Amino acid sequence: MPVYVGCDLGTMGSKAAVVDEDGRLCGEAFEEVPLDRPRAGWVEQDPLLLEASAHRVIRRALAASERRDVAAVAFSGQMSGIGTIDENFAPATHYDSWLDTRCEPYIAQMAHAADRVVERSGCPPTYSHGPKILWWQHERPETFERIRRFLPIRSFVAARAAGLSVDEAFVDHTYLHFSNLADTQAGTWSAELIATFGVDPSVLPRIVAPTDVIGTVTHAAAEATGPPVGTPVAAGAGDTTAASLGAGAVRPGRAFDAAGTASVLAICLDGFHPDRAGHTLMAPHAASFPAPTSTSPSSTGEAWRCGGSGTRSRATVRLAPTPDWTPSPRRCHPAPRACCGTRLQGRVLPPSPHARASWVGLTSRHGRGHLYRAMLEGIALEYAEWARPAAVAGGSPLYEARVLGGGAGSAVWNQIKADVLGIDWVPTLVQEAGVLGDALVAAAAVGHVTDMAATVEAWQGTAEPFHPRPAAHARYKDLQPAYRRMSESLRPVFEVLGQTKEEL
Repeated sequence: MPVYVGCDLGTMGSKAAVVDEDGRLCGEAFEEVPLDRPRAGWVEQDPLLLEASAHRVIRRALAASERRDVAAVAFSGQMSGIGTIDENFAPATHYDSWLDTRCEPYIAQMAHAADRVVERSGCPPTYSHGPKILWWQHERPETFERIRRFLPIRSFVAARAAGLSVDEAFVDHTYLHFSNLADTQAGTWSAELIATFGVDPSVLPRIVAPTDVIGTVTHAAAEATGPPVGTPVAAGAGDTTAASLGAGAVRPGRAFDAAGTASVLAICLDGFHPDRAGHTLMAPHAASFPAPTSTSPSSTGEAWRCGGSGTRSRATVRLAPTPDWTPSPRRCHPAPRACCGTRLQGRVLPPSPHARASWVGLTSRHGRGHLYRAMLEGIALEYAEWARPAAVAGGSPLYEARVLGGGAGSAVWNQIKADVLGIDWVPTLVQEAGVLGDALVAAAAVGHVTDMAATVEAWQGTAEPFHPRPAAHARYKDLQPAYRRMSESLRPVFEVLGQTKEEL
């Protein structure tokens, strides 16, 4: 029985798994990777360190599995960050993390055409590839001259494993929305957007499908990682896309909640429906691309929509409790009637780089446990804001969310989310859904799987769902406008604070 290797290059670490044809994880490995912060707002990573980390976790996962019959390999990785290569396919710069905010001035410069960017690419200019590319082009022109292509970190590692040339450098469809320069629905670069922002088109890589085989494992990569020479390497997908696939969010109306380093709610829709208000983003679903032996697309639909990105995209409001709340015995407590909120640093969608932390409506009766719960509730309320336009656009009512990540282990938080959105919140049994999705893409790339949606339903199981409680849902629904008004009214305050020097 062949096995498939999936490797995810995440923000905080690299993961790898060896998965068999029944979806069983035969071997796993994980290691942390460093984040460099050379100055305020700058977050970088060394591409060669990330590559070496990927090699180590794949080798360890293979050793743990005691399997050598590898049929294919696929990588996933961070999505809105971007790296570079020079003429020798070596890094021309560090990897510019999605957490890096230095490109803020270019988000503002692209804002005049934001509506058109959303219509074409599916995502407004934010801490994404477009502003980051413009930063290098205008702020570091000498370095920009050495850059031959901009690549996501996953593409860099996969291409080097297959020994590709610079002209063969690639990005797959699931990243196009974050480029702000693509016609995502057509799967091409947009000449219109490239011209609008004056980007040099020569630095953009070729575009492929996630299930395309981009090459095979070289001798050097085989020695470093373990898969045999000649093993097919699939193009793979972005990490959130791979995770939504591995979680089983493959039917219109089913959502995926990544409760990890980033808080992301991804909703499977029946097609490409850009949100012109810029609250959410659109990306093609990996499962919407047919396997090479298939004659028609999967029934999963053409796109998924998600909102939010990590610690810079969390907004919360503290609301009046319902009588049947079950607080955590250690941290989370019900609170007296109040309305207060917090927002952590920045916000990705819609872009709000100056957002700061705040709790609104605090009284002497509120303690640490109440503030902790406010953060949990607020992320759920932000999810509800993202879900509103998605539900209207997609044509299928949102009925279920599959949850994974560290937050999936919190019964309190799962219940809060179910209550706020009014749908079942369902923990997945295979929490490493990202590498499971990678393995599924790898299997499809070599024709061993022809219907990824059907296969993942068999590979991924679910735990007991958290059902929404009618009284709690009604209370949150009544108070959702207070959260929305708070978010809108605090924006000018945060903008003033953001323009003030930290040290006086």
